[in-house]
Amino acid sequence: MFQIGDSILTVSLPVELDHPNSQAISQQIDEILQEQYIRGIVFDFGNTTFMDSSGIGMIMGRYKALGMRQDSIRAIRVNRRIYKILNLSGIYKVMKICRQVEE
Repeated sequence: MFQIGDSILTVSLPVELDHPNSQAISQQIDEILQEQYIRGIVFDFGNTTFMDSSGIGMIMGRYKALGMRQDSIRAIRVNRRIYKILNLSGIYKVMKICRQVEE
């Protein structure tokens, strides 16, 4: 679920990014941030089919934890449904949203 390479944390998100999952992921990421230097987080939405507002809150909280630096967070492998949610939330203003891994 979590991979670290070159000070970048990649988080493979679950099928449902609801309140319980968002809370657990937030805690795990926060523990990693306390233990290691992380300069960016990549959220991999490849398996995610559902996300509610707690998922947006989890992403924004990690953005703040990284010092709200530009380009510190991004989303990859975002499907159409999740893409709409991310855009409607306005999170695209602080996070690059990539439909494919290469972007």
